[in-house]
Amino acid sequence: MTNLVIDIGNTFTKVALFNGDDLLKVEQYPQPDITDIDAFTGGLAVNKAIVSSVKKEQSDWQHQLNSRYRVVQFTGSFNAGINNHYKTPATLGTDRLAGVIGANYLYPGKANVVISGGTCITYDYIDAGANYFGGSISPGLNMRYKAVNYYTAALPLVNADANFNAAFGDDTTTAIRSGVQNGIKYELQGFIENYIKTQKGYNIILSGGDSIFFDTLLKNSIFAPYIKIEPYLVLKGLNAAIQKHND
Repeated sequence: MTNLVIDIGNTFTKVALFNGDDLLKVEQYPQPDITDIDAFTGGLAVNKAIVSSVKKEQSDWQHQLNSRYRVVQFTGSFNAGINNHYKTPATLGTDRLAGVIGANYLYPGKANVVISGGTCITYDYIDAGANYFGGSISPGLNMRYKAVNYYTAALPLVNADANFNAAFGDDTTTAIRSGVQNGIKYELQGFIENYIKTQKGYNIILSGGDSIFFDTLLKNSIFAPYIKIEPYLVLKGLNAAIQKHND
């Protein structure tokens, strides 16, 4: 069974094709249209399609998509094997929900800390019994660098540097890097410690565009052996959701 999976984020739209659990291909677009989707599927027979979006309004190409495929809109009402205890599921970001569904689907019976690095950094925890209670949202890597520049009169806009590993900066540029990158490192460690302090077995799943960067920040930490990088975690979670969905 071939599934078309579409994840519409703040910056990019990711599109994937799955055959069962197997990811066949994936692409991302800044602003897709229906011709991009048609070219991506390449005329392949699609059994089902699922769309997750962080945006409230549908674009024209989404309406056109509905006329081509059996489209399921992913919402906070999907459970797909998890027990969702979030108090306001209607306001839960669909990318966060898909991430924890994907984590539970890939690693059932394990506690999973899901950390996604994109426009924002999201932290979500699902226990070994597939119970999800919520998580945390903080500014992302690039957002922090831009904020330092935007909200001050004299501080420059600095780019991230994966090779920076000093405890502090010795000039303005490195001081900003120290504040942003070490700040994220300490934040990562703090959230992980809080989530897993009562767990004996767990995974730390890194996803999103900054997952490799976060892995670099944590590579010398005590958590390194528990890290699993799943750049397509949300797509895999959406695929799991559509496989469990009954029309």
